[in-house]
Amino acid sequence: MDRSIANTPETFSNEQIAEEILRLVNLRGPKKSICPSEAARHLGGGDYRDIMQQVRDVAAELIQKGDLRATQKGETVDPDEARGPIRLALPEADGA
Repeated sequence: MDRSIANTPETFSNEQIAEEILRLVNLRGPKKSICPSEAARHLGGGDYRDIMQQVRDVAAELIQKGDLRATQKGETVDPDEARGPIRLALPEADGA
């Protein structure tokens, strides 16, 4: 089933984007991650690049709230300090 919400250029609320990011990382599961572009593609279809900055901004808010973490090569990173692509993952469980 195609989970793409849009077939035409559209705007999305931050809440819609947050829900999609969290849905995807929860589907992927613990110790797994997604690329921010996966959420953008699911929402924007072929026009996903148009919403990439908004997806990154919403992801940064989720990270700041502790609902998400950014990783590079499996290690948690600060998305504002990271150089190069990041991935999005569920927060690590305490004691993990």
